[in-house]
Amino acid sequence: MMAGSRLTGALKFLLFLGIGVLITWLSLRGLSPGDRAHITASFREANYFWVLLVILIGVVSHVLRALRWLMLLRSSGDHPSLKNTFIAVMTGYFANLAFPRLGEVTRCGVLYTTDNIPVNRSFGTVITERAIDFITFLLMLAGVVALEYRLLIGYLDRRIFPGLLQKVQAPSEHIGALLVIFGVLLLLAGGVIFVMRSEPRHTFRFRIRTILLGFWQGLISIGKMRRPWLFVVYSLLIWVCYFLMTWITFRALPQTMHLSLLAGLSVLVMGTFGVMATPGGIGLYPVIAMETMSLYGIPATTGLAMGWIIWAAQTLMIILTGTAALLWLSMLKKRRKEGNL
Repeated sequence: MMAGSRLTGALKFLLFLGIGVLITWLSLRGLSPGDRAHITASFREANYFWVLLVILIGVVSHVLRALRWLMLLRSSGDHPSLKNTFIAVMTGYFANLAFPRLGEVTRCGVLYTTDNIPVNRSFGTVITERAIDFITFLLMLAGVVALEYRLLIGYLDRRIFPGLLQKVQAPSEHIGALLVIFGVLLLLAGGVIFVMRSEPRHTFRFRIRTILLGFWQGLISIGKMRRPWLFVVYSLLIWVCYFLMTWITFRALPQTMHLSLLAGLSVLVMGTFGVMATPGGIGLYPVIAMETMSLYGIPATTGLAMGWIIWAAQTLMIILTGTAALLWLSMLKKRRKEGNL
């Protein structure tokens, strides 16, 4: 059973990593030598002071996340230190770079190692955190769509609808693509039927019920907090930091430093889809960022370069802090083994 779940996880990782690599290759394949030179020059000429500032803001955002999670844990009767909670958060994000969604379990495992907190108890608070972040993301997405409705419709009219109409008007020329799409849909439908007919504990209904139950228990725990308003403040500040990490990076290139706050919010929201789809957003995040910045008149090569700079800054921050967290855990285990703790 355990081997099967590990194999499934490995296959999922390879699938999503492959998608990221494929998107990276597709985004670079059509570039002319001049475009490649422009992107290389953008990396060379970027002002990395702003990138370093973004890395620091990223660390602050995860300290805030640790503080928020600590409030949930304490309301559930557990009292780990802020240091251990922060180490657990960063270890979880580091794990997410390799296997999407592995980080949630990993950080609970770290707290079990450092503070003996049962994983099943801390995992409910993680579900609450994720649910609240997802609701916040949906609200921001709705805000971006409402505020930039005309830009989005214009983008669809220019880039999406013409291609769809062309395919509909000349189906014979695209019969192969249509067959592939039809085959994929059949596979997806078959997968859904298989999952729905499998054991009850593996159904979508059970998973949704588990998430909703964990969210409800988390809301109850928020109500038990001494200062629930502080939990809300932490939640807002986390997303403010995420926004600043995007908008401030615009200052690294002269061609993007004029972009507005709303442009930064748009790139943050749309780029989040890339982070959800591939490990750490590899390949997909820079392309989505490029397409989003094109709404604001940024050329494709500049937008792609900026997308990679934003992605690299955020990923580097997670790698550095995640590695430090793992080293600290290793030292802690060694000290305990030697009987010093």
